[in-house]
Amino acid sequence: MQDIASFSGKTALVTGGASGIGRACVELLRARGATVIVADVNYEQAIQVAMQSELAWQADVASIEQIEGLADSLQRNSLQVDLLVNCAGIVQSPLSPHQLDHHRYREVLSIDLDGTYNCCTVFGSAMARRGFGAIVNIASVAGMRSMPLYAYSPAKAAVISLTECLAAEWGRSGVRVNAVSPGYTVTAALQGQIDQGLRDPEKLKENSALGMLIKPEDIARAIGFLLSDEASMITGINLPVDAGWLVSGSWSTFGGVRPRYESDAAQ
Repeated sequence: MQDIASFSGKTALVTGGASGIGRACVELLRARGATVIVADVNYEQAIQVAMQSELAWQADVASIEQIEGLADSLQRNSLQVDLLVNCAGIVQSPLSPHQLDHHRYREVLSIDLDGTYNCCTVFGSAMARRGFGAIVNIASVAGMRSMPLYAYSPAKAAVISLTECLAAEWGRSGVRVNAVSPGYTVTAALQGQIDQGLRDPEKLKENSALGMLIKPEDIARAIGFLLSDEASMITGINLPVDAGWLVSGSWSTFGGVRPRYESDAAQ
């Protein structure tokens, strides 16, 4: 029996694919049979992850000219993108508005929001003209709750809204567009903030229903599902993969989420 979650015969493009969640997506899609193109600003690292230089491309998603150039280059190399994961992004430190440098504010929006829009516009439109394709945009739980992240949170909220708009735009053309909103995921970016003392990993765990931090491969599995034929009737959704962080915050006024139940064997 054919594995319905297989991506054999399909070509996927993962932006920000050289590290973190993007890299986990590359590895999962490749393991399931897809030809995976890795696009990243870090070309040397992209080559390492892609394992083949012809599948690694340097691109700044904030530049529509570079994304259009990437599309032209892929076409010349007979590479047609069937699946798109918009994973390229940057984070910001939790700062008050008067502390957040305007250049950094614009940089976060240009990569996290404009970059997602640029890639959707170029590759999603091509999918719509062909009549098939699937896209997953990486949003964040930061786009679903109030946080002291005055560039990152609005950018990710906009990605969620953009996903809904594009799902309706291209649905009749056979293109599905969904979003995944990771919770606190142990990527190099989060680890860097932990190392700087900006995040306390124990508090992050404490404020989730499962009491755990998330690994990049946990996010990749959710993305793989949304890209697969198993999700053929799913479009326009935002799927939080957050270890239950969203449902736990309000429990703090009741002393926090319930501790682990004692097993019957211990009684």
